[in-house]
Amino acid sequence: MKIGFIGAGKVGFNLGKYFSEHGVQVTGYYSRHQESAIEAAEFTNTKCYDTQDELIAESDAIFLTVPDGEISSVYEEISSFSISGKQIIHCSGAMTVGEAFPGIKSRGAAGFAIHPLFPFSSKYSAYKELTGVFFCLEKREGVGEWVDFLENIGLKTKLLDESMKAGYHLACSIASNLVCGLYEMSKRHLNEAGFSDAEAMAAIGPLARANLENILQKGPAIALSGPVERGDSSTVKKHLSLLTDQIERNVYTNLSLVLTDLAKEKHPENQYTHICQLLEDMK
Repeated sequence: MKIGFIGAGKVGFNLGKYFSEHGVQVTGYYSRHQESAIEAAEFTNTKCYDTQDELIAESDAIFLTVPDGEISSVYEEISSFSISGKQIIHCSGAMTVGEAFPGIKSRGAAGFAIHPLFPFSSKYSAYKELTGVFFCLEKREGVGEWVDFLENIGLKTKLLDESMKAGYHLACSIASNLVCGLYEMSKRHLNEAGFSDAEAMAAIGPLARANLENILQKGPAIALSGPVERGDSSTVKKHLSLLTDQIERNVYTNLSLVLTDLAKEKHPENQYTHICQLLEDMK
């Protein structure tokens, strides 16, 4: 199978590099920003295409590695060429194939959604960490070929019903994106305690890494520690007194209420009525 990429950002760079290093024939890249396509082609030792139709003609499968908001418009653009017999793939976690590629079957092509469950933070090095990463695919006719393809090059796969895509992506965003907001809140309060930005992140690092390792090994309930888990209303009250920003207070109280459920799971013999009431009163 020959694979081409329309879009030469972080996802396109890294998927192309990973594929080519695992024996997959990557034809090359097309991008509206030609310098990006040239750079991606050089990085993967493939070809930079001047036009979309040339890339489509020389590829069996075309990955549209463009921002989610551009997927459908790029699909409409390439549909003006002959895409019969081609496989068109997008990498959005939230969009379904039907949303991204309306009418694709009537054009003689097949559409697929393949989402790498991984944060591509670098154009040049993220591919080194992809082995063993989950690639989640929307269930549809012919998807088994892509499951075999991905698993044969060292990737894990999970099939998702179309109706589950939004909930799946929500889960990914909570675990990846929203965590950044929590660490920003933590950093701000360490700044107020006298830490520079660099000192704050250096201090948070061991705490965050150890906690995440415990969560991954033991699960969130068993890994839980801290004042909510202990039922320490006095400390929680001190925290709340410092949260003058309503958004931060809402984040703290609502997440702490989630933690009370975990605490009850970990310590079913304990009572958390008082701390739950304190948190509810502060919402």
